Amino acid sequence: MDHAAEAQRTDLMTITRHVLNEQGRHPESRGDFTILLSHIVLGCKFVASAVNKAGLAKLVGLAGETNVQGEEQKKLDVLSNEVFVKALVSSGRTCVLVSEENEEAIFVDPALRGKYCVCFDPLDGSSNIDCGVSIGTIFGIYMIKDKDNVTLGDVLQPGTNMLAAGYCMYGSSCTLVLSTGNGVNGFTLDPSLGEFILTHPNIKIPKKGKIYSVNEGNAKNWDVPTEKYVEKCKFPQDGSSPKSLRYIGSMVADVHRTLLYGGIFLYPADQKSPNGKLRVLYEVFPMSFLMEQAGGQAFTGKQRALELAPTKLHDRSPIFLGSYDDVEEIKALYASESSTA
Repeated sequence: MDHAAEAQRTDLMTITRHVLNEQGRHPESRGDFTILLSHIVLGCKFVASAVNKAGLAKLVGLAGETNVQGEEQKKLDVLSNEVFVKALVSSGRTCVLVSEENEEAIFVDPALRGKYCVCFDPLDGSSNIDCGVSIGTIFGIYMIKDKDNVTLGDVLQPGTNMLAAGYCMYGSSCTLVLSTGNGVNGFTLDPSLGEFILTHPNIKIPKKGKIYSVNEGNAKNWDVPTEKYVEKCKFPQDGSSPKSLRYIGSMVADVHRTLLYGGIFLYPADQKSPNGKLRVLYEVFPMSFLMEQAGGQAFTGKQRALELAPTKLHDRSPIFLGSYDDVEEIKALYASESSTA
C-alpha cells in the first residue's frame, strides 16, 4: 500500500472545506449558509446515485402525471423533487422553496424556518434520461428579509439579489459547479469517498469562443437579430472561421460546455414562444449569475438577464449567455434592430 499516496488523498479540497473557508471570510457568519449548502450537496449525491441506477431500478419511464409546465413527468423528476424539498426543509435554514415541479411556492412550517429562499429545477433535461444524455439540478439562493412574514412578493426578486447559484450535472462524472458571489468553482464527485473534490478552481470563461449552441429546428420562427447572428456564425464575412454548432438539448450540459470552452448558448424568443422557453427563477437567473461570475455575460434580447423583475413564479424569458465578446455581438444586433424599428 502506498501510504504517501493515501495521505495525499486526505489533503483534498472538498466542497465542505471550500465553503467553510469562504465562511471564514465573513466573521459575522453564523454558519447557516454553510449548513444550507451541505443539504443541497447531500440532495445532489442522492440524485446522482438514483440517476446511475435508473435503468436498473425501473425509475426510467413516465410516472403518469403532467407537471405545471405541461411536460410529462418522469419518475426520476418526481423522486428528485421530493429529495430536494425534504433536504431543504430539514436543513432548518429555508422559509420558502420554488420548484419547477410545483405550481405554487412551498412555504416551510414556521418551526423549521430559516432566512433563505431556494429556487430550483430538481432534474433539468429529464426528457433525456432514457437515452443516457447528461441531466442536472439547477439552484439559486436568496435571502428573505422577514422569515416569519414571507410572501410570494419576497420570492419574485431580480437576479441581482441572488446570493449564490449552482448546478449539479449527472453525466460521465458527477460535477457540481458553484458560485457564492466570489468566482466560480467546479467540484467532481469521487464515488470512492462520497465527496465532491475541487477539480476546476476559479473557472473563467474564454473572452470569445468557437462554439454556438441553439436549437436550429426553431429557425423558421426566429426574430431577425437571432437569424442574423446564427447566419454570421455559419458564414462569417470577416474572413474568420465559422463557429461549430453543439446542441445537447439539456441546459445544464450545454451551459457547462459553454462555461469551460467558451462560446454562446442561445434560447431566443420566437413566434411559438414569444416570451422564450426557459424559466427565469430557476434556469435563467442561476445560469446568468454563474456566467457573470466567470467573466461572461447574459442578455435577454432587451436587458441584462439578472436585472429582470419576474412577476410570476414560472415566468419565462429568452436568454443569450456565454463568452463576453460573443454576447456583445448579439447585443449589437438587437440594438441596431431597435434603432431601425
